[in-house]
Amino acid sequence: MRPDNPPPPVYPFQYREQPRSGNEINGLNDPARKRATPVFHSTGRGGGRQPLAWEALDNFFNLVASPACMWQVVRTLWQRRGYAGPVADTQVTVDDPAVMSEQVKAKALELGAGLAGVSVIDDDALYDGYPAPPYRYAISLGIPMDREEMLHVPQQRAAVEVMRTYRRAGRIAIELAAWIRSLGWPAQAYADGEDVLQIPMALKAGLGQLGKHGSMISKKFGSNFRLAAVMTDLPLALDAPVDIGVDDLCLNCQRCTKDCPPDAILDTKQLVRGVEKWYVDFDRCIPYFSMTEGCGICIEVCPWSEPGRGPRLSEKLLAKRSS
Repeated sequence: MRPDNPPPPVYPFQYREQPRSGNEINGLNDPARKRATPVFHSTGRGGGRQPLAWEALDNFFNLVASPACMWQVVRTLWQRRGYAGPVADTQVTVDDPAVMSEQVKAKALELGAGLAGVSVIDDDALYDGYPAPPYRYAISLGIPMDREEMLHVPQQRAAVEVMRTYRRAGRIAIELAAWIRSLGWPAQAYADGEDVLQIPMALKAGLGQLGKHGSMISKKFGSNFRLAAVMTDLPLALDAPVDIGVDDLCLNCQRCTKDCPPDAILDTKQLVRGVEKWYVDFDRCIPYFSMTEGCGICIEVCPWSEPGRGPRLSEKLLAKRSS
């Protein structure tokens, strides 16, 4: 799939004073291991509201959103009142965390998630200056988007589907957290990704791998899904990171690189806060992202996102390693 005449990177806005580079804030070429710093979207609920270097553009992104998108946002914000809640007085005893993990993941799928996995919460998932959530485990959830709607990126129709999926992700996380609390264990939904970094947790929970376009790639849905999480102290067995062959394809594939209008996708991994990883040029990506209500071209042109193709791709790529 290729986008149908996406708008060129010519913007109806300009900073009077250019903010500090988002790449620098994100730690590009920084050899030191450290927590990330908020730069664009951030609620500040966790550690006190901090000024964002790119806040003016963040405000623009919100102001130009279509009424259909804003309606989904409003409904999502209303859902947040259910992120936490009372814990049942009687606590279920957990004799086997592995069995409990399977029950939790099965419940997540029953509620509508497409993917689920368990990891611990560590510095990779936390922003600098934000306190760690008072829980030990993170249950990462992957919620698929409607592929037919997403084929319309970067138009409003796809943007609405993204926000609709975030709302659905919030609902699933809220219901899963409530179910865990009914077992007598504390749990809280984290469904907006603004106070914690969802991708590091999802990687460690085995939901997929990071792609060249900076988004998660799963074997089942490619990048055509969104993330949410539930934090809890319910004793759970951990999942492990997976290798489905993403790097094998991304190192040679040029699909997202060529189809990115602002040329924000890099062909090689970069050093980011002490780790070699795929990285998207923030200063090029975010202005276009803001102008197009979230863009999404790169995740939909990705070969992994074509329905049913991921398992075959993974099998073929992994087989090549042993040949």
